[in-house]
Amino acid sequence: MAISVVMPALEMAQETGKLVSWKKKAGEQVKKGEMLLEVETDKAVVEIEAAGDGILGGVTAKEGDVVPVGQTIAWLLKPGEQPPSNVAASQTGRKMDSAPAAAAAAAAPAAPEPVSAAGAKISPKARRLAREHGVDIATLRGSGPGGEILAEDIMKSASAATASPAAATARPTSAPVAPSSGAQAPSGPPEAVSSIGRIMAERTTQSWTSVPHFFVTREVDASALNVTRERLIPIIEKSHGVKVTHTDLLVAAVARALRLHPRMNGSWANDKIALNGDVNVALAMAVENAVVTAVIRNSDKISLGDIAKQRKELAERARANRLQPADITGATFTISNLGMFSVDAFTAIIVPPQAGILAVGAIADRVVAVNGMIGVRPTLNLTLSSDHRVVDGARAAQFLNDVVLALAEPEKLVR
Repeated sequence: MAISVVMPALEMAQETGKLVSWKKKAGEQVKKGEMLLEVETDKAVVEIEAAGDGILGGVTAKEGDVVPVGQTIAWLLKPGEQPPSNVAASQTGRKMDSAPAAAAAAAAPAAPEPVSAAGAKISPKARRLAREHGVDIATLRGSGPGGEILAEDIMKSASAATASPAAATARPTSAPVAPSSGAQAPSGPPEAVSSIGRIMAERTTQSWTSVPHFFVTREVDASALNVTRERLIPIIEKSHGVKVTHTDLLVAAVARALRLHPRMNGSWANDKIALNGDVNVALAMAVENAVVTAVIRNSDKISLGDIAKQRKELAERARANRLQPADITGATFTISNLGMFSVDAFTAIIVPPQAGILAVGAIADRVVAVNGMIGVRPTLNLTLSSDHRVVDGARAAQFLNDVVLALAEPEKLVR
């Protein structure tokens, strides 16, 4: 029996996915578990495995196409078998991501399709972005199936509207503009941006322009943190086969503080504060030409050794571009650590719909006051970015203080 290859649902609110590439060609034999296609969502580019054995055929989507979740885009066939015709993806075959895709496909017929004021279809996410960025959807032509207005259409329109006044001021005529004194004219072709890089640019722009950020900072004495890590390295390496890092201890400290401060672990959604039941701390990881956030699930409940093991496995998959949907979804808070790049301190942009992100600087010996005397201690700077709709300054300060207290007694993080 033919197996349908459908556009999978990789995120809770996902309505469409962009087909980045096929890993197999039409007519090629595919084995269950082999990488079959790459799909781009709002968060990352994810490789999708084949759900069964068969010959790839009946391909209806090409690279670059934006396809509704649950729609069949190809079939895995037996030798001599022909692709079924006019069969809904929700009624036949096995889906690439069965649970989310099935839920999306089952819910789709019952929900009326949103329509813009101009009569065009528009996704709920696109409508929300249009409202946040002041975009008139009646003036847009959607790039989705049947002219549907998508989130990327809204962001392009918002970017164009922002750029237009500046462009008009800087260039009142079509004559070329000479570079200002001391500036160099652009040379060579523009640098291409990867799919992940473009997603990161769009999401950070959306966050920075729509989320009311504020920042609180603490300098932390890292003496106990260094001593505890050195003591734990051989122990964790023996029990879990991985060397524990400062990041692992930070994840443990942050996760336990999030448990004490549910607002900081919450989200802003539909003009309300949603409190997340699980504590899933994500780590910002640099990959080629971009940054991805990989999630350590139930970070408040697992051991330090398990945190270290998950962190290492996620980093290896990220570098190999083999992150799976479960690796990048469901985060409730993010840590961005640039200490390994000798950065003293920085501020980070929140990853929606999370309420906060912690920026971590390098541990370095600094002159500080110790019991009223001048001394030298290893310290690091922590900067917390918070969504002011979810937490106020006092709540953010209390959360950060609990993180600092946990790092001052890191032995308590080991269990």
